[in-house]
Amino acid sequence: MEAFLYEKWEDQEVRCHLCSHRCMIKKGKRGICGVRENRSGRLETLVYGKIVAQNIDPIEKKPIFHLAPGSLSYSIATCGCNFSCRFCQNSEIAQMPSEQDGRIIGNDVLPEDIVEDALRNGCKTIAYTYTEPTVFFEFAFETARLAQKKGLKNIFVTNGYMTAEALDMIAPYLDAANVDLKAFNNEFYRKICHAKLEPVKNTLKKMKALGILVEVTTLLIPGLNDDTSELKQLAAFIAGDLGVETPWHISRFHPTYKMTDRDITSVNAIMQARQIGLDAGLRYVYSGNIHGDSGENTLCYQCGKILIRRHGYHIHDYQIKNSQCPYCRTTIDGIDL
Repeated sequence: MEAFLYEKWEDQEVRCHLCSHRCMIKKGKRGICGVRENRSGRLETLVYGKIVAQNIDPIEKKPIFHLAPGSLSYSIATCGCNFSCRFCQNSEIAQMPSEQDGRIIGNDVLPEDIVEDALRNGCKTIAYTYTEPTVFFEFAFETARLAQKKGLKNIFVTNGYMTAEALDMIAPYLDAANVDLKAFNNEFYRKICHAKLEPVKNTLKKMKALGILVEVTTLLIPGLNDDTSELKQLAAFIAGDLGVETPWHISRFHPTYKMTDRDITSVNAIMQARQIGLDAGLRYVYSGNIHGDSGENTLCYQCGKILIRRHGYHIHDYQIKNSQCPYCRTTIDGIDL
């Protein structure tokens, strides 16, 4: 299928405008993502409908805590990614094209199949996740548009590296996004992810301006992105540029892929980072990958009462009524609360 968002240049070269790499791709070559190929001056997506992961997940697993808490999300992915993070948790599929001589696998599925199956299984949302949804943008776009017509909401779980053009295109059908803000220094992005920080910040700000529900996730890696001053800057960016209502998820790192030389993040480090977020004025700061931690709960930011009690991806107590705290009537931010 012909790809969206590219322009033709001389000598059958093309420039892709899907993500902020804006790859110049020669005839017969692929972009950084490994799934968009220049075939005689026409850019083709190689993963349209090639679904490599297809699951029904709790929405909390995305993690999305402020859209229909406790509901199910139909989750899909193709292979490929426009980042090459050394700590990639889904490297088998995300890095497959770049590490296995361009190999692409997946079951042939239509957007109609995804939407029908999501409805059949009682899901309220479709999540484009596991790998970077930008690289299967054409399929995500067609699915999201159809899902909206059927009353389903759409979620991107993303590294935030899409261009403004791509975001403008998907925005009418995109209800929420969890964006990885992997660090708050460009050196980390350059060395660890082979990308840049600024485009991610721009995406986050544009998503908020477009009215998309944004939740931010930071995987805290010992010695790489856990400096106190950097975390204070990151929290200040969320509070000041995105808004204090923006949830921040701080997740615990576990050694994986090409980063097995680091220790597991200490619980204390996660708690300290969470406190930095709260001190910055953020209303909702969550800790992730810590079994049975109270930092998973949603609290009323006015009276401090527990409104949603979570254990893992499951809700054990839910107190919000009509998007309000029942104790002090404060409005709790989110969709379908």
